[in-house]
Amino acid sequence: MCELLGMSANVPTDIVFSFTGLMQRGGRTGPHRDGWGIVFYEGRGVRLFQDPAASADSEVARLVQRYPIKSELVIGHIRQANVGRICLANTHPFVRELWGHNWCFAHNGQLADFQPPTGFYRPVGDTDSERAFCDLLNRVRQAFPEPVAERELLPVLVKACDEYRAKGVFNCLLGNGDWLFSFCTTKLAEITRRSPFGPARLKDADLTVDFQAETTPNDVVTVLATEPLTANETWIAHRPGEWTLWRLGECIARGRV
Repeated sequence: MCELLGMSANVPTDIVFSFTGLMQRGGRTGPHRDGWGIVFYEGRGVRLFQDPAASADSEVARLVQRYPIKSELVIGHIRQANVGRICLANTHPFVRELWGHNWCFAHNGQLADFQPPTGFYRPVGDTDSERAFCDLLNRVRQAFPEPVAERELLPVLVKACDEYRAKGVFNCLLGNGDWLFSFCTTKLAEITRRSPFGPARLKDADLTVDFQAETTPNDVVTVLATEPLTANETWIAHRPGEWTLWRLGECIARGRV
C-alpha cells in the first residue's frame, strides 16, 4: 500500500516537517520505495515535484526538504506499487484541469478489475489510481459542465468514492486549490494545530519542532496522513466510509457512507 499526506492551512505554511517524516517511510522506515510526489498550490498555479525513485534516497526529495515552499493546500504521496509499472507516468499526485482549476489527486489502495468507461479525461499511465481519478472527473464534468458550489459537488464525489471502495481499498485526497477532500476506506488520520501551539516530534526521524516559535496565534493548520507522523500528539483516526472537506485549515463538511 501507499501513504498519503495532505495539508490545509489558513496562511501559507511550509510542510517541511511533515514531509521529512513521510520521506523516511519511502525506503528507510517503510517499504514505499516505488516513487513519490508532492504538489503545492500557489493560487491557481501548482508546483509539482515527482520522482519514481524511493523518497528516502531521492535528490529531488532532498531539494523539497531544503526548500520551504509555503502553501495553503498540499497533497503528497509515497508509492508501493501494486498496479502499474514503476515510472514517472504512474507517480502520484495526478493533475488535471477542470473549470479553470488544477485538480490534484492521490490514492492509497488497490481496485480489483477496475475498467471504467472512457470519457473526456483519460489516464496517461497504467494505474488503477489514475483511472479512478479520470473517472471521477468525468462524472463531475458530466454532472456539472460549469462550476458549482461544494454542497452540490459533494454528493457526486462521495457517491463515486463509495462505488470505488466496493472494488477494493480506496483512501484518497483530492484538491482544487480552494478545498481539500478526503475519503477513507481503511486508514487515514488527521490533526489540527492551533493556538496554543507546542512541540511536535516525528516518529520516523530525530526531529522536533516547536510550532509556537514558527506560528502566530491566528494560524490553523490541519495535516492528514495515512499513519500519524508524530509521536507526542493526538491524531484522530477516520472510520471506514468517512469523508471530510477542508478549507483554510478548518473542516467545513464531514460525513460517512
